[in-house]
Amino acid sequence: MSAELPFEKPLDELRKKIDHLRQVGIDQQIDFTEELARLEEKYKQMEDELYSSLSAAQIMHLARHHQRPTSLDYINLVFTDFIELHGDRLFADDLAIVGGLAKLNGVPVTVVGHQRGKDTKDNIQRFFGSPHPEGFRKALRFMQQANKFGRPIVTFIDTKGAYPGDTAEARGQSEAIARNLREMALFGVPIICVVIGEGGSGGALALGVGNRVLMLENAIYSVISPNGAASILWKDASKADVAAEAMKITARDLKEFGIIEEIIPEPKGGAHRDPAAAAESIREALWNHLQELSAMTPEQLIEDRYRKFRAIGEFAELNAGPADSSAVAEAAIPE
Repeated sequence: MSAELPFEKPLDELRKKIDHLRQVGIDQQIDFTEELARLEEKYKQMEDELYSSLSAAQIMHLARHHQRPTSLDYINLVFTDFIELHGDRLFADDLAIVGGLAKLNGVPVTVVGHQRGKDTKDNIQRFFGSPHPEGFRKALRFMQQANKFGRPIVTFIDTKGAYPGDTAEARGQSEAIARNLREMALFGVPIICVVIGEGGSGGALALGVGNRVLMLENAIYSVISPNGAASILWKDASKADVAAEAMKITARDLKEFGIIEEIIPEPKGGAHRDPAAAAESIREALWNHLQELSAMTPEQLIEDRYRKFRAIGEFAELNAGPADSSAVAEAAIPE
């Protein structure tokens, strides 16, 4: 597979050299066994070094890779007996959200996820994975049904954010997101959320209030996209790579902060290199957490979810009188 990302170019060039040398050996009946073995060893070493020390910007580009598996890809690989449901019963069927009924190792679940397109036409139909209010209400309808019938909920998060156009605002975008946050917090069934690509802003949070939040190794999760942050800070969206490094958006960072519970490993080079292997890792992680959560009562699940989100962040109290106001202001300014 040719490298799609600039930082993978040296690795791709070496692979082409190996393949060319192997073909020359076959065509001209020359034994290049030792040379090929040496180059393969060099390739493996370069591959290990590259993918074991990716920067936040490089991970961001992997998370946005156009061949990265989507929610529907994982639904078909992880679950069985999937039946897709449609519409919010209020306005329309937003194709940026997919979901329905499925089975995980024989256990009935409801699965919901953001859905990006596979090509330009598909992306336009799915609004590049950015839902309108009817998309979030569609997701909520599926989750309310799951709560009613006692089915665990699995969500796949993969969006740059909610659709930002005036049509979405006119139909109540912020209200739809806020309602999802409130309702998910109060469901008495297990909720497991998996960030499979890019988790951006409120559009991601609308599917992200779970007892367990997991992330694929090369996924990102942030309050605003690096492009949006760069536009605000430097009036230049092209500085997204710089913003990504400062924003602490990788799975490693978020696990350290206690925002997520588990990092799910990906095949070397990203989930698009071997979707089946990535799906198997997701299935294993989902099953482990589902078994733990299924032992809880509805009241315990709600309390568990509450405690999870209350524990996020660190706070410090500063006790100072009026005379110390300057010291308080100075202490509040980050270094």
